[in-house]
Amino acid sequence: MIAPRLAALLLLAATSLAAEPFKLTVQLDWVAEPEHGGFYQAQAKGYFAEENLDVTIIPGGPNAFVLPKVATGQADIGQADSTNTLLQQAEGLPLVQFAAVFQDDPSGLLVNADSAVRDFSDLDGKTLIARPEWAFLPFLKKKYGISFNVVPQNFSVAAFLGNKEAIQQGYYIAEPYHIVAAGGKEPRFLSTWDAGFRAYAVLVTSRKFAAAHPEQLRAFLRAYIRGWRDYIEGDPTAAHAAMKAANANNTDAFMLASRQLLIDGRLVTGRDADGGVHQIARLSAERYATQIRQMEDLEMLPKGKVTVDRAMTTEFLPVQ
Repeated sequence: MIAPRLAALLLLAATSLAAEPFKLTVQLDWVAEPEHGGFYQAQAKGYFAEENLDVTIIPGGPNAFVLPKVATGQADIGQADSTNTLLQQAEGLPLVQFAAVFQDDPSGLLVNADSAVRDFSDLDGKTLIARPEWAFLPFLKKKYGISFNVVPQNFSVAAFLGNKEAIQQGYYIAEPYHIVAAGGKEPRFLSTWDAGFRAYAVLVTSRKFAAAHPEQLRAFLRAYIRGWRDYIEGDPTAAHAAMKAANANNTDAFMLASRQLLIDGRLVTGRDADGGVHQIARLSAERYATQIRQMEDLEMLPKGKVTVDRAMTTEFLPVQ
């Protein structure tokens, strides 16, 4: 029989261990900006802590290497775009896409306000500043029967300024603000979704982590969804202070403008008729089936190499 004093000590130790927060790292795709508002609001308002999670948010950048870091366990969760993740899954990286950041990836083409380019068909024969590996580019060529040159982007808007023929890949919630702030005219935006290319910005984790820590992923998503809803519906001050601390280039004016574009564009809540706060973080198997088919048709993915049930899961999302 265990002595009362020893039993009490064991109970205290067990209680202490049970209360120990679970450490979890998140690798962002880019430097801290309002596109990460849900993460930082959940962190700053204590929503992760309420789920007994000790979350470390790691800002990204041009060489963030999100997917390899997640695949090799250097980060537990990462932010990426769904098409690039599909390509990496086809190459054998043991990843699974488990929640949406944005219901539509806000990457698109910024066109100078004085350019004659009005729609995608006008891109024929033009030069685009973009990531050469961007899956949207071959999609455009095939869908519209056009050809164009691609110059690799260097994540600066300098080449856009003063050049009325400039066409550049960018997030419409970020680059247009910086172009105007630098003295340029507000550019037009040709969106991927208007062309019928409906990629997600997503959260990914490794298959190993997902198998070992399903409850922690569920807890993370509860807090994350709460963070996004609070960020877009409530006071963003807490997230903005945290993002300014993480990225000194953030200004109050930029963060407020970018957040408003997120809201107006319904990126987090969805642009479709069924959009709304209930859609935050949701993924559609049907959307993935379309993405995979489009990329197979472009011969970017070998047919049958990646299936919907291997690419994504909704098992960690809260039950609605």
